Amino acid sequence: MGRGRVQLKRIENKISRQVTFSKRRSGLLKKAHEISVLCDAEVALIVFSTKGKLFEYSTDSSMEKIIERYERYSYAEQRLNMTDDESQEKWNLEFPKLVARVELLQRNIRNYVGEDLGPLSLRELQSLEQQLDTAVKRIRTRKNQLMHESISELQKKERSLQEQNNLLLKKMKEKEEQQQQQQNSSNFVFPRPPPQSLRPSSLSIGGDSEQAGAQNEQLGGDQTIPNTTSAMPPWFLRPTNQ
Repeated sequence: MGRGRVQLKRIENKISRQVTFSKRRSGLLKKAHEISVLCDAEVALIVFSTKGKLFEYSTDSSMEKIIERYERYSYAEQRLNMTDDESQEKWNLEFPKLVARVELLQRNIRNYVGEDLGPLSLRELQSLEQQLDTAVKRIRTRKNQLMHESISELQKKERSLQEQNNLLLKKMKEKEEQQQQQQNSSNFVFPRPPPQSLRPSSLSIGGDSEQAGAQNEQLGGDQTIPNTTSAMPPWFLRPTNQ
């Protein structure tokens, strides 16, 4: 048969109690060290014996830091629990107010669209009309503002496009002038000398006679061309007696 569960109770024998305390204390410190190393946990262990002797163990961080962290955590947890309770009570009080507020807003929305106007009095209808007029004026003001801004933006774009267009026209005109100049320079032809037949004849007498003979041959030999180079008649040269 297996061993049964041992009932834990205070050891009456003082010597046995001291021996058990020493053994269990060593095992407890060993287990605390093992869990801190294996699980990378921060462990703090404080043990007081029956005689009031202190035995403690803490990980690499000091015991004071672990205790301060414990106190902060405990305080925050207490505040959280208190806050949850207070918040629950507060929401219980605020819930009816919020429900009434939502119903009022829904009714106002229906009135703004022209619904559920029967229960309203004359004063309430006048107030509703005034609110709607004020809302329409604000809407128109905002609409006009947006229209003016849009028109101003379009005018700026128009001016920018006009400037770009003028710049492009100027560049095209300059390019056309350059092409025209290039075309004129390519069409320029240097003057050629006149043909041989149009050149001026020689001033020599022999040359004149030869040219005259050639012209006579072209005319068929029937007509004679007077020779301007023949001697003048002697009577033309003879002096007249007075």
